[in-house]
Amino acid sequence: MSEQKLAAEVRTEFGKGAARRARRNEQIPAVIYGHGADPIHILLPKRATTLALRAANALLTLDVEGEEHLALAKDIQRDPVLQIVEHLDLLTVKRGEKVTVDVNIHVEGEIAAGTVFNLEHPTVSVEADATNLPDALTINVEGREAGAHVHASDIVLPQGVTLLVDADTVIATVSAEAAEAPAEAAEGEAAAAEAAAE
Repeated sequence: MSEQKLAAEVRTEFGKGAARRARRNEQIPAVIYGHGADPIHILLPKRATTLALRAANALLTLDVEGEEHLALAKDIQRDPVLQIVEHLDLLTVKRGEKVTVDVNIHVEGEIAAGTVFNLEHPTVSVEADATNLPDALTINVEGREAGAHVHASDIVLPQGVTLLVDADTVIATVSAEAAEAPAEAAEGEAAAAEAAAE
């Protein structure tokens, strides 16, 4: 996982009006906290930050007026309609430190014909080095038949990553494709017979 470097400036104005002004100036209000230090209120460049946050569990190197901070995005507040980032909570981390994060599940492989799979847990919690977090974890459903289950123990874990969910947790299930409901089929036949009569 690559580190994203962002230049930040210390935020001196607070409140809704100040936040709106910051957003008009293409900046995102944020706060850095953790390790018992006082929170640091900052402003980040909107475009670069939005791009950096596209990666899951993005590790950010923040240059706050010459002082470097390594941080993970812990809470991203977005506008419910526009989906633009409105505020960020950033957790400060140290190199070599283990952190707990939720990682997306990536599914690969083709299930057996006539079946569908359902992802029960699209993310799982893991513990890993803050500077080496996986973007996603893979499960393989190749050739799985109806009734099959993929468990957390089937996830391929990179070196240094520890799963924090029970090994028996069902991550995905495979089931037979649903047959057309009898009532719907009967309605379809009646409509076809009606059309033929006309």
